[in-house]
Amino acid sequence: MSVARAERLVNLVLCLLSTRQYLTADHIRSLVAGYSDAPTDEAFFRMFERDKAELRELGVPLEVGRNWSFDTVDGYRIARRDYELGDIDLEPDEAAAVGLAVRLWDSPELTGAAAGALLKLRAAGVDVDQGVPAVVEPKVRTTEPAFGPLLAAVQAGRAVSFDYRRPNPTELRRRTLEPWGVVSWRGRWYVVGHDRDRDAPRCFRLSRIVGEVEAFGRAGVVRRPPDVDLLTFVSHSSDEPPDTSTVRLWLARNRAAGLRRRATIVGEQTIDGVPGDVVELEVWYADSAASWIAGYGEDAVVLEPEVLRKSVHERLLAVVGSTVVGSTEGGR
Repeated sequence: MSVARAERLVNLVLCLLSTRQYLTADHIRSLVAGYSDAPTDEAFFRMFERDKAELRELGVPLEVGRNWSFDTVDGYRIARRDYELGDIDLEPDEAAAVGLAVRLWDSPELTGAAAGALLKLRAAGVDVDQGVPAVVEPKVRTTEPAFGPLLAAVQAGRAVSFDYRRPNPTELRRRTLEPWGVVSWRGRWYVVGHDRDRDAPRCFRLSRIVGEVEAFGRAGVVRRPPDVDLLTFVSHSSDEPPDTSTVRLWLARNRAAGLRRRATIVGEQTIDGVPGDVVELEVWYADSAASWIAGYGEDAVVLEPEVLRKSVHERLLAVVGSTVVGSTEGGR
């Protein structure tokens, strides 16, 4: 939308909100800045019709009526009781949960939506505390390349196609899906929808999608059935056993309590002059475990296996690199 049209729509809303009477199109033309630019009456009415349709699509309750029985032309207004947001009363724990949810998403696609929701609540007078204690630091990571395109397709109601790799056999197969939603289950992301090739509901793991996700078709065609619970569907459809394995870690003495709660101490060891405990821990998924362990920084060191050790090391290097880049840009 152009800046001029956006300003005209705002002016139109303010004009219709500030009156109790129905204003005719000609009256609106003389009051709202932007309509005077229309060279002819026909051009104005086309512009006005587009603006009315835009307001209705945005959910603005545009009323049509006449002030007197002898009026021959319809007028327009916006009733404040229908337009203004009602009082929002959140309990302290509910407000804290909203603030926590904003910090939950580690994804550009969802961070903007969460921040926008927080801004709307604050504008409505709701005191949302985003300063949740650092003891709770949740993250839902959406590093899969297919996440963004699939989420956009779900929101737009469009079908998608992609190449999908099954663990056995290993060849790629082209899938055509009407996506209903994207959910996380046991540390992995899945897209759920109607598989056109099989003519049945199916779920696909995002990490096995190879290449680009291509959306096609008209928007609004794909709709999620109201009786489908996506998370329940994934939990019942996923028959893959978790990739469990036992890892050996070094944990600094009296540190990394989250890891210790699920670990068994099997010995003691000093690394770089720092005393600590050697523990064994059973993990399900290597990718999720690497991010989890890396979150404890220098308080946790992977001893075995070597693959997990390298994965944690790479994540720590990535954090250091992003910190250095941020500090350099901030000093410019």
